[in-house]
Amino acid sequence: MNDHFGFAFDFDLAELAPADTASEEAVERFWSGDLTALSQHHTTPNGSHSFVIAHDQSATWGVPGAPQVMAIAVARDLNRFTYALETSHHATVSFAQNWLVERGCPPEKIAKVRDGLLKPADDLTVWVERQIRESGTRYEVLDNHTSDSDPCETWTLTRDSRANEAPIRVFHEEWDHDAGTYTMREGAFADVGAARAWLDDRSGPLPEPPEYSDHNGAVVRARVARIALARSAGVSATPKASMDAPRTPPAGPVQRPVQGRLL
Repeated sequence: MNDHFGFAFDFDLAELAPADTASEEAVERFWSGDLTALSQHHTTPNGSHSFVIAHDQSATWGVPGAPQVMAIAVARDLNRFTYALETSHHATVSFAQNWLVERGCPPEKIAKVRDGLLKPADDLTVWVERQIRESGTRYEVLDNHTSDSDPCETWTLTRDSRANEAPIRVFHEEWDHDAGTYTMREGAFADVGAARAWLDDRSGPLPEPPEYSDHNGAVVRARVARIALARSAGVSATPKASMDAPRTPPAGPVQRPVQGRLL
């Protein structure tokens, strides 16, 4: 359930013990006073897992460019009376969603965000965000930056493990507060140096990924068209799951994003 956004960040841990040192330290550092829930999902009926995305107001007066979106994952072992708690900061909601999906949250359960926020400006934005959300460990996050004043934007610098060409990808999000919307675009570069050069001077448009224009371009256009049809019908473009249980995370180690900012 993620239709109730007045969440007080009470994870019902009072009668549980931390499962490990990392969880104990995470709880000690956790401060909810600066957090506003943007999306959440709690498993039913026994409440074994909680997944929350929140805006961290404290980041706005911290290190310039620091990510402001926090993802929180709580797993409760009700047989052993223990819990595991993890948090991670991201530049955008879609990368926070991806982090939670990798920890077992069904993507369609965390896709909806609270009312009153900026809306996607177009169908391509919706498609790019879903691609990030459901990408697994495809994108290795190398750096990110958030600016909530002129320009109002975020960018996330990544390495695409599936790209045969231009594997360095920049996901650029721009906010238009007057229109109440935002856009998300993906750019492709041969190397990190080229990507940083574009981020520094913005001398031209963000270069589109090669797959947007080759034989796969038809696939991209078809997927965007399906999203447009779903949005016009007023339904979610994300497939529905049949169960409310957490997804099984992929086998093997989970790739952790590396936080940072443009130096």
